[in-house]
Amino acid sequence: MNADNRIALRAEGVLADFNRAGVLGPADVHVARRLVTIRRAEVDPDVLLAVALTVRAVRAGSVCIDLARLRDIPPDSDTGTDPAELSWPDPLALPDKVRASALATTSVESPLQPLRVVTTDDGASLLYLDRYFREEQRVRAILAERAAGEPFVEVARVATELGALFPPDPEAPGPDRQRMAAAVAATRWTTVLAGGPGTGKTHTAARIIALLYALHGSGLRVGLCAPTGRAAASLQDAVTAQSAQIALPDVEAVTIHRLLGPLPGGGHRFRHHASNRLPHDVIIVDEASMVSLTLMYHLLEALRPTTRLVMIGDPDQLASVDAGAVLADLVHRSHTTELAGPLADLVTTDTAPPVTDTATDTGAATDPDATVAVSERSEMADGVVRLRRRRRFGARIGRLADAVRAGDADEALSILDAGAPDLTLEPVEEAHIARGEVSAWVQTMSSAAERGDAEAALTALGGHRVLCAHREGPAGVRQWSQRVTAWGTDGASSFLDLDRPWYPGRPLLLTETDHRARLFNGDTGIVVAEDDRLMAAFGRGTDLRLVHPGRLRGVSSAYAMTIHRSQGSQYRAVAVVIPPADSALLSRELLYTAITRATDSVRLIGTAEGLRAGIERKVLRASGLRSSIIDV
Repeated sequence: MNADNRIALRAEGVLADFNRAGVLGPADVHVARRLVTIRRAEVDPDVLLAVALTVRAVRAGSVCIDLARLRDIPPDSDTGTDPAELSWPDPLALPDKVRASALATTSVESPLQPLRVVTTDDGASLLYLDRYFREEQRVRAILAERAAGEPFVEVARVATELGALFPPDPEAPGPDRQRMAAAVAATRWTTVLAGGPGTGKTHTAARIIALLYALHGSGLRVGLCAPTGRAAASLQDAVTAQSAQIALPDVEAVTIHRLLGPLPGGGHRFRHHASNRLPHDVIIVDEASMVSLTLMYHLLEALRPTTRLVMIGDPDQLASVDAGAVLADLVHRSHTTELAGPLADLVTTDTAPPVTDTATDTGAATDPDATVAVSERSEMADGVVRLRRRRRFGARIGRLADAVRAGDADEALSILDAGAPDLTLEPVEEAHIARGEVSAWVQTMSSAAERGDAEAALTALGGHRVLCAHREGPAGVRQWSQRVTAWGTDGASSFLDLDRPWYPGRPLLLTETDHRARLFNGDTGIVVAEDDRLMAAFGRGTDLRLVHPGRLRGVSSAYAMTIHRSQGSQYRAVAVVIPPADSALLSRELLYTAITRATDSVRLIGTAEGLRAGIERKVLRASGLRSSIIDV
């Protein structure tokens, strides 16, 4: 028996070498060997390695691999071996080897074709497992079919409704991209509404719904959905909060799985599919950056051709834990379509170049948000609108987030070195500012919880969060939860009784969904004293819900939480624990997501080396959706 579970049993040759080096995991080796066994054919070792690396890439979130960039696939584990010392295949010869392989061809004896190799218009050779190739091709085809036509609209009427829903804002001159997004949704079957935190995505979504109701009547069937129950509940709360202003009808937001109607037996089998389409006229998907290729495929398959689809999300934050990053692909692919027709008429004012007096003005506006570039017009013609004006956090946090997103580590460190009170980088052993804020946060929560003030306790809970990349290890949630409790009990505080599972002030994170109580995986709450008993308080919008702790299933303390768990949330302040520079999870997207959870202050806890490594490491998610396929 192998004592190291990272080593695959019966692995031989090149697979064994790459497995022992930590590049491949046991699952990658076993799947590759299994495909060869099923195909009953001899396979070149380089091809066998490519198969295993493809499986590894899918586990890391990619849909395929670029055969010229095999070394960019993140390793499965760190064994101390330098991957450069391994025998990597020749990237120039590998595509032809794979194409000639029995795994990429069919025969009368074996009609299965586990692998697909394609060439893109930019010269890349991409290798897919057959399932993901077919799903991506179908997503590509459906989106192309939807883009080939457009709904009929009366331009004058749409313009009138847009004027009512998006009146001029004297404090925000320049192009109104929210109004432009609504115009796109009225004139396109598919709309992608992209933007960072605080740019008004759900505000715009609510007004898109109001616009379409105004144009098509109260019988319009609208579906709101998101990849998780918590995200769906947040979407519904955000839309409901605006109902008083724009008279929206009641619409229930659900998960994408629930919208499609999962069938018994698990897996991706749904009641709604290509032969039984969803009945909706409009479907809005929030947090679409977290939707995997497979789930997007099933959703698109279930849409009627005349159903408007609006996908909302931030393409720069962490993507789905499963393979694919469809939203980011749709935003960042090449856009060359010319803006024309009704949409061009509706956005003429916003997209017209600025009028300048060349005698007194030496150039156009320096603010990139003040004009709409030609490239942005092409994006809009393809149904993509990016919101830019932030309303959540201040300029300094915004500059730091932009530097991280752009991969500019020098600029990010310069911003942190400026000594601004709301942005700091502190080593763990010197994190005095972060420690003071965390200690005050814990004590404020506990004081409110002890006196039974659930609303004040929940407000305090949302005031701060410690965010970690890992669950375990020195930079993980478990150790930092212990550190936070120690910081919070420093001095005279005695509110924590860690020998009891429930005590006033304990912040809670749900890890299971309870539909009856309308509590979702990822919700946070706090234990409060109520007379002579303890209750768990949860809040959503203006709704306060008290639940006996005994009813909760799947719950942990939320003194610290993973950055993945924090997506879709915001806090007044965050303390972000930066893992070591060699952490496989440390990336630009991870840091950007963590920083943009804060509205007022960000405390980065770690080293400049770790921060720089994360900013310079962009997650590689290989996909063919950003390119055109010229040869299969």
